[in-house]
Amino acid sequence: MNTTTQTKSTTLQLFNLKNVSIRTFWITAISFFMCFFAWFGIVPFMPDVVRDLGLTPDQKWNSIILAVSGTVFARLLIGKLCDKYGPRMCYTWLLMLGAIPVILLGLVQTPTQFLICRLFIGFIGASFVITQVHTSLMFAPNIVGTANATSAGWGNLGGGANRLGMPIIAATVVAFGVAEAEAWRYSMIIAGVICFLMGIVYFFFTQDTPQGNIKDLKASGDYVEAKKDQVKFATVLKDYRIWILFLIYAASFGIELTVYGTMDDYLQNTFQLQRVTAGNIVLSFALMNIFARTLGGFFGDKFGKLKGLRGRVLFLSFILTVQGIMLVTFSLATSIIVGFIFLILFSLSVQMAEGATFSVVPFINKKAIGSVSGIVGAGGNVGAFLAAMLLKSKSAVAEKAAIAANQGLGEDIISSAQAAASSAAVSQGYFIIGGIVIVTGVIALAIKFSTEDEKVADVELKQSLDTLIPIDVKS
Repeated sequence: MNTTTQTKSTTLQLFNLKNVSIRTFWITAISFFMCFFAWFGIVPFMPDVVRDLGLTPDQKWNSIILAVSGTVFARLLIGKLCDKYGPRMCYTWLLMLGAIPVILLGLVQTPTQFLICRLFIGFIGASFVITQVHTSLMFAPNIVGTANATSAGWGNLGGGANRLGMPIIAATVVAFGVAEAEAWRYSMIIAGVICFLMGIVYFFFTQDTPQGNIKDLKASGDYVEAKKDQVKFATVLKDYRIWILFLIYAASFGIELTVYGTMDDYLQNTFQLQRVTAGNIVLSFALMNIFARTLGGFFGDKFGKLKGLRGRVLFLSFILTVQGIMLVTFSLATSIIVGFIFLILFSLSVQMAEGATFSVVPFINKKAIGSVSGIVGAGGNVGAFLAAMLLKSKSAVAEKAAIAANQGLGEDIISSAQAAASSAAVSQGYFIIGGIVIVTGVIALAIKFSTEDEKVADVELKQSLDTLIPIDVKS
C-alpha cells in the first residue's frame, strides 16, 4: 500500500467513503452501536423476563451489576490486545465471540443461566475501547477528539435505540407467528446474529492503520518497532494521569450508565409518570448521544488549539464539574418540568465530559494507546458498578424500613410505601454521586503534560492543519 498517500485523516468528511479513515469510522461506529444495542437489548423486556424466569428483585439488581462488571475485565484486556494485534482482529473476534452469550440469552430457562449470560454479554462493552483505539490511529491530532467522541457517541446510541428497536423486532417476530411470550427470546437471538455478521464485515472492510494491517506491515518490513519504542504494560500502569482519567470516566460514563439504568423507575415513583412517558424521557436522554459526545470532543480539540494539551484538560475539568452540579440539582427537583430540564442538562454535560475525556486520552502515551484506552474505559464500568451498589444498598434499607413501618396495612399500601422510600433513597444517592463528580472535576486539574509533550503536540497540530500527516504505526 502506498505510504505517501494513505495518511491520517485531518477532516471528518462523513460521506468520503473512499477514504480508509472515514470508512473505518463508519464501520467501527456501527459495530459499537450493535454491541451496545445487544448489551442492553434485554432492558425493554425485563418485565417479561421477571415473569417468565421468576426473577426476584435482588436477582434483577444483580443482573444489572453483572452486566457492567464483566466489561471491566474485558476492557482492561482488550486495550493491551489492540496494541499487540491491532484493532481490526480484536474487533472481529469480539463481535463474533460476543454474539454467543447474546444468542444464548434467548435460550435461558433459569435465573442462574440468565445471570451468567448477562455477565458474559458485558464483555462486548469492550467494543468501546477498540473503537477509540481505531479512530485514534486513523485521525490526525486536530480532529482526533471530535472523531473519537462522534464514533463513541453514535455507538453509545445503541444503548438507547434498543428502547425502540427491540420492541419493533419483537412485534415483527410476533407477526410471523411467534408467541408474544417468546418474542423477547427471538429478539435477543436476532441481535446476536447481527453482531456476528458485523464481525465478518469488520474483518473484510477495515484495516488497522491508513497504511495497512499491522501484520502485513510487519511482514513487508514497513513496521519496525525498536525495543526503545516498546512500552510495557507495567510502565503504563505507573502513569498517575491514567488513573485520574480512570476516575474521570468512572464519574462520567459510569454515572451515565447507572442513571440510565435506574431512571425509568425513579421518574415513575417520584413524579408519578406512566411507564411509556418515563420511557420516552429516558430515550431522549440516550438520543442526545447523536451530538452531545461530539460536542465534548469538538470543544476538547478547540481548547487544544487555543491552549495546547493543558487546554484539553481545563475544558474536561469544567464540563465534569458542570455535570456534577446538574445531577445534584436534578436530585433535588420536585417538579417534573424542573426535573426534566436538569435531566437534559445532565445528559448533555455527562456525554460532553465523556467526549472530552477521549480528546485527552490519545495524548497520554502514543506508544500504548490501546492500553491507556482500555484502562480508562474500564473506569467507566467500575464507576457504574460502584454507583449501582450504592443505589441498591440505599434502596434496600429504605424499602425494609417502609415495610416495617406499614406492617399489616395491606399489600397496596406497603407497595406504595416501598416505591416512595426507594425513590427517596435513589434521590439521596444521586445527590451523593453528584457531589463526588464535582470533586472529580477538581481532581482533573492535576493532569499535567511536560513541556516536551506540549511542544510535540503543537508541532503535530500545525502539521495536521497545514497538510496530511503520514501515519506512524509505532504510535
